[in-house]
Amino acid sequence: MNAKKRFEIFTRLKAANPNPTTELNYRSNFELLIAVVLSAQSTDKAVNLATSKLFSAAPDPQSMLDLGIDGLREMIKSIGLFNSKAKNILSLCKILIDKHDGNIPSNRVDLEALPGVGRKTANVILNTAFGQPTIAVDTHIFRISNRIGLAPGKNVIEVEQNLLKWVPKEFLVDAHHWLILHGRYTCTAKKPNCNSCGIYDLCEFSEKQEYADIQLQKA
Repeated sequence: MNAKKRFEIFTRLKAANPNPTTELNYRSNFELLIAVVLSAQSTDKAVNLATSKLFSAAPDPQSMLDLGIDGLREMIKSIGLFNSKAKNILSLCKILIDKHDGNIPSNRVDLEALPGVGRKTANVILNTAFGQPTIAVDTHIFRISNRIGLAPGKNVIEVEQNLLKWVPKEFLVDAHHWLILHGRYTCTAKKPNCNSCGIYDLCEFSEKQEYADIQLQKA
């Protein structure tokens, strides 16, 4: 895919959604971090249901610690892997208090040193909380980058590096959210909605015409 196509893709994504953001509910950087940790192998909807009560009871690291392991488990038991996530959350809260005065660090090294925080989670925090031009490559972004020819790569690191290299700078801060939302609602895994895609003519997916024809037949 050439640079002209990439620029037009993001121009259209921006026109359709000028101010994209995460679908996780949060009121502070701390709540964002906890929500992202909880979202691993879970849906934003499931996380939001759990955190609506959790964040009322524990909106900061100390109050989260005060819940204790049993109290925290009870509040997040509807989320997958809640046992290990509860342990990680309490451990990271202790580190935030002891090493960062209860604040969320704004650098990758300190973020990735927190239990339960890997590269993808760190990228989300750096981008969403601090406005840094990072891209957290999840299953949606990995799929889209390869499927439409935007930034092909054999693994998430390669795709991330290619996106950072090829996404036009003026779109880089919001690219993460545009691509996730496009993958979640339009360029889905099993049945991409090619017939209603705003970047259909720019996409280099070899099977797009087939999917568009199927959707027209069903309409």
